[in-house]
Amino acid sequence: MSRPRKKRCVYKNPKAVFFKPQGIPMRHLETVVLPLEGFEAIRLVDSENMKQQEAARLMEISRPTFSRVLNQARKVVAEAITKGRAIQIEGGDYRMVSEKPQNLK
Repeated sequence: MSRPRKKRCVYKNPKAVFFKPQGIPMRHLETVVLPLEGFEAIRLVDSENMKQQEAARLMEISRPTFSRVLNQARKVVAEAITKGRAIQIEGGDYRMVSEKPQNLK
């Protein structure tokens, strides 16, 4: 029996939880799901310009685990962009945290 997954710390809820290509009715679109911890990983590294090691510490997971979360999230976003799919941000193994630890930026 494997050990339970550790919850990833998430510091910000997305301002929008659904994105879709413009001009295509929803009934014609497939949807891909981006877990909230994937959203947080993309936000920290690609938007906040944080190094993966620092972002992993902030989310309280190992750097290799963070790398897997980030790569899976980028794959979801790439699929949506290249195949014209909607993105829904929801779910995942996370816990909301209100403030960053003092020893990080």
